[in-house]
Amino acid sequence: MPSVERMTTTLHIEHPIHDFAMWKTAFDRMGDARDRAGVLSARIAQPVDDAHYVVVDLDFADAEQATAFLGFLRADVWSTPDHSPALAGDITTRILEPARP
Repeated sequence: MPSVERMTTTLHIEHPIHDFAMWKTAFDRMGDARDRAGVLSARIAQPVDDAHYVVVDLDFADAEQATAFLGFLRADVWSTPDHSPALAGDITTRILEPARP
């Protein structure tokens, strides 16, 4: 029997940071908020040539949840230096869905 792949929506976030350890501590503090928002999984990556940049993919069941969480991040996290102490520049975001053939 072929496996059925669950379709998810991904909130893709990337931005420069001052310090990864500081950024990761702030990211970890937001775990409960991610759980309440419906984040199914989170992936963190960094470019191999830039320790001061981070890429995060957060998977949700649908675009509405991803959009709502993005609004929360913009209003309550990224706008407050205490909540995002390692943020070092502009944030790029996209809400992605799997390509359909």
